[in-house]
Amino acid sequence: MSNDTRITRREALRAGLAAGAGAVAAASELPAIARAVPPRPQAAPKARAVIQMWLWGGPAHMDTLDPKPASGSDYTGPFASPIATNVAGIQIGELLPELAKIADKYSIIRSMTHGNNAHETAAYITQTGRMPGGRIVYPGVGAVVSLFKGYDAGYKGLIPPYIVLTQLQGRFSEAGFLGQKAKPFATGGDPNQQRFVVEGVVAQGITDARQKERRELLHSLDTLAIALKEDPGIAAFGQCETQAYDLILGEGRKMFDLSQEKDDLRARYGRSTFGQSCLMARRLVEQGVPFVTINYQGWDTHKDHFPTMRRKLPEMDRGVATLIQDLSDRGLLDSTIVWWSGEFGRTPRVQWEAPWNGGRGHWGPVFSALVAGGGFKGGHVVGASDDKAAEVKDRPVYPSDLIRSMYTLLGIDPEATLPHPQGLDVRVSPTASEAVPSGGILKEIM
Repeated sequence: MSNDTRITRREALRAGLAAGAGAVAAASELPAIARAVPPRPQAAPKARAVIQMWLWGGPAHMDTLDPKPASGSDYTGPFASPIATNVAGIQIGELLPELAKIADKYSIIRSMTHGNNAHETAAYITQTGRMPGGRIVYPGVGAVVSLFKGYDAGYKGLIPPYIVLTQLQGRFSEAGFLGQKAKPFATGGDPNQQRFVVEGVVAQGITDARQKERRELLHSLDTLAIALKEDPGIAAFGQCETQAYDLILGEGRKMFDLSQEKDDLRARYGRSTFGQSCLMARRLVEQGVPFVTINYQGWDTHKDHFPTMRRKLPEMDRGVATLIQDLSDRGLLDSTIVWWSGEFGRTPRVQWEAPWNGGRGHWGPVFSALVAGGGFKGGHVVGASDDKAAEVKDRPVYPSDLIRSMYTLLGIDPEATLPHPQGLDVRVSPTASEAVPSGGILKEIM
């Protein structure tokens, strides 16, 4: 043990609380990073949390938020009849009727662009706002937000400030040069199951009674703690243990217990992994967690694109629309940014030829994103693609523009310095010297 008598939750759990290690340890290590950031006065933030809906693989913009019915069947496939929304002049894909009802609560960006068609690099660009290839590996938005909105900013939760439901994206390093201390806590499990088995919090096949018996056995065998109970280090260890077990057996665990929600609300979200992840995300931000990512897989549709979309689009439509409406009903939408995007779009022209047989490939020249809440206006469309949804026609929006806009609404200074392990001068957002393409922040919807 070091001369510092404070004992991290990771050390406490390693000493015998293995069941809570992942969640609590992630929470305990972020303050050391956050203290390296010099304070800088900022305007009062409009947003305090972000729910990121990451559509891994890249959703087809033409089939969702940027339909082009006049482009012909080689581009629309069977989805040639977009539907009107509750905002005059805005149409979206025909399989998104629930989102159509609440278009006044979100805005669509139809001119997202970065030009990259590779999953790994496109994901890196979209989630960091930086271009790949340099010697610095930058952190994603979630790591940066948890840095500035975590424990040193007054966050008190047992749950770490950066949560991923349910699996890490796996296509880029979320924490970048911030390292392991800033990585998100991935819950694992499935919130749609009768019991949401959260990694390190809920132990599969072990009852609460058994967990308590294990704790009592640990105490009875820990003669050192009994002999040195007045020692400050031992007392700190005991406090960490109490917090860990509160996460496993006490009030902390209730945050992940979706059985506390009404059945009709759970049904409105949709009884799917994604739908219940949306509900879980609402519960997390309601309890103060500043950044939640829903890693929604299955959008890399090179083959069987349209049958897949007939399954996935209604599921996505129900979950996203219910989340936005639920946040609004609870007074949380004004302070919570909802960010919907994948790493790119998909080829506007359908690939009817073998071996694709009606698929869509990767497309980075133009794609769509959706933003709601947290200071973003609803009922607007930013930018436009051309008549085939193949290129940006008007008002290019680069990932760095969208990310910088979110930081601004969160009260995070885009010019603030990030703590680099080698002491390099690295800012929250790209500086002019980095030559990152930019169309400017989204003032038209802020």
